[in-house]
Amino acid sequence: MRGSSGPQPPPSSSEPAHPAAAEAPRESVALAAMMFAVAMTFIDQTIVSIAAPDIIRELNLSASGMQWVVNAYLLTLAAFFALGGRLSDVFGHKRLMLIGTLVFVVSSALCGAVPSGDGAQVWLISFRATQGIGAAFMFPAALAVVVAVFPVERRGRALALFFGVSGALTAVGPLLGGWLTTWTWRAIFWVNVPVAIIAIALTFAARIRNEQRREPVDWAGAALVVIGMGLSVLGLQQATAWGWSSAATWVCILGGLVVLALFVGYELRCRYPLVKLRVFADRAFSVDIAVLFFSMMAFVPVFFFTSVYAQVSLSSSPNQAALFLLYFFAGFAIASQWGGRILDKKGAKPAIRLGTALGAVGFALWANKLTDLSLHDQWPYAALAGAGIGFLLAPASTDAVNRSIGASYGEVTGITQTVRNYAASIGLAVFGTVLTHTMTNRVVESLEARGVSEGAAHAGARDIAEAISGNADNRQPSGDSPLARLGSDALSDIRMDFAEANQVVYYCMAGALAIAFLCSGFHPGTRVTGESEEAPQTGSGPGGDSAATER
Repeated sequence: MRGSSGPQPPPSSSEPAHPAAAEAPRESVALAAMMFAVAMTFIDQTIVSIAAPDIIRELNLSASGMQWVVNAYLLTLAAFFALGGRLSDVFGHKRLMLIGTLVFVVSSALCGAVPSGDGAQVWLISFRATQGIGAAFMFPAALAVVVAVFPVERRGRALALFFGVSGALTAVGPLLGGWLTTWTWRAIFWVNVPVAIIAIALTFAARIRNEQRREPVDWAGAALVVIGMGLSVLGLQQATAWGWSSAATWVCILGGLVVLALFVGYELRCRYPLVKLRVFADRAFSVDIAVLFFSMMAFVPVFFFTSVYAQVSLSSSPNQAALFLLYFFAGFAIASQWGGRILDKKGAKPAIRLGTALGAVGFALWANKLTDLSLHDQWPYAALAGAGIGFLLAPASTDAVNRSIGASYGEVTGITQTVRNYAASIGLAVFGTVLTHTMTNRVVESLEARGVSEGAAHAGARDIAEAISGNADNRQPSGDSPLARLGSDALSDIRMDFAEANQVVYYCMAGALAIAFLCSGFHPGTRVTGESEEAPQTGSGPGGDSAATER
């Protein structure tokens, strides 16, 4: 493997001597445990939005407050991923996965127990933030456990199942949220408790060893990356609400990028860096990261844009919109298994080349059908777009982790997940702006063509803008809005305008996958095999680590 600093001292002899410590981990049980754990993080990315109207009504939250209930989780999730990955290596993957799970599930229970009253908004936002921190610690550690437990020749299929099943649960969030909310919206948080109990029980049953790398934690670097990621993601998240012309938007985005640049400079000089940046010298690793970046600009935002499109343009209910997403995930889940097999047999390059090409074509064909306003005409192309992402996601992620320096699996999974979340934030911000601008112009033109005054036309466009931002709790305009006073023909025109605006966004998503396809061509095509995979470094110098294994 790359990054080796020459012959290494023998491994530390600190492994426990009792016989149980020598037992091999139960691979299938370990995989199931980690999938149960990360299932909570995927579901929580989408489940809260469905319950938003009920939460607002019962707790008397403001629209901006509710937006922060959603954003607080995503913000801390993105900001703390790199630190979570590094802590996973230093303190052990199993240990940090359990700590992250406990932080996550306790925060979930407290979110569900929020008291009514003046402090409800602060309470809910605060514990949603700690939920994100727990998820940021749990996910890289869980992924690193799977990587460490499975030998490299079987790792592709294992991670394909991990990403395929866990990723598909993102679509389950809206369905589960809609069903649980009929009982009480608090159940969307409480449902994590039994899932966490199962994950913890399986983790102990799997006999996973807790492998540590005894070296100092780069807390200064951690502070820089948390501040840099937090500021820049905050600016991207709030760009639609604050406006791209707002000084606050650019102070956050540019300020965050400056801090991240300082982080890179600091890490290059640090003896024990939070992130070993020399891993980017491996061309295959850099290509994997680039492919993940551009493909995730489409993968995560497509949930949001498809759901809103289905409710506004197709007049679907929230649950029907969630079912629409299952077509995308049907393609994703099937192709992810094929992608894992391709990775194990031929390496990552064929899988990511095929996936990026299919994704670009699928999103482009899907975009072309959006204006038909027919689910029947769209589902094959939604499935094709999902298949493209399915083919590339596990191979690109697995290949990147396989190329980690000194088996720093937690650190590299932290890098890949940070890149994925950052790309998703950029995609949501940029595509959201494109959608809002295009839709507003088309709706205004349609309404003015029907004799609606300029002021009423702009007011009608704002009604749809509320649906885009997720603040509207109904798919039909409110009774006193300008849209509600229009005839059904005008509303049909507006739905078509919204579909045409989404069409532009989906073509942009196809473009992002096309860029990912071009990047994939630079992958050298080399493979990491069981013989070439480097054992954990055990030196004590700047590039070395001290490894210890314990139950």
